[in-house]
Amino acid sequence: MKKASDSTPDDPAIQTAETTCYCPVGGVMELLSRRYAMQVICVVGAIGPARYGEIEETFGGVSSSTLSTRLDDLVEAGFLSREQYAEIPPRVEYELTETGDELCERLDPLLEWAETQDNCS
Repeated sequence: MKKASDSTPDDPAIQTAETTCYCPVGGVMELLSRRYAMQVICVVGAIGPARYGEIEETFGGVSSSTLSTRLDDLVEAGFLSREQYAEIPPRVEYELTETGDELCERLDPLLEWAETQDNCS
C-alpha cells in the first residue's frame, strides 16, 4: 500500500485522499466515544431485548443518570428501540434496531482486537 510520504502532491491517490470527506464518521464516533455507548450496544446485542436493570448489572458501578442518558442517546440515534409496556410495575425493554445490529456486528472485530492489547483495563 502506498503511503502519502511515498507520493508526490500531483499523485491522484493523494488528491483523492485530500478530497474525501470523513464527516459521517465524525458523528458516529462522537456518539460511540461517549462513556458506555459501545458497551451498551454490545450488551443489548448479546442479551437481546433487555430491561434497564439487566443492562445496569453488566456495568457494576455506573451511575443511573449516565446509563439513562446513554440509552436515550442511542435510542435517539436510531441504534436502539425502546418499548414501554403498560404494566404494573412498568416494564421498559431496549433492543437493537437493524442499524444497531449492523453496528454491533462491526464492533465485534474491534472488541476482539482490543482484548489482545496489553493496555486494556
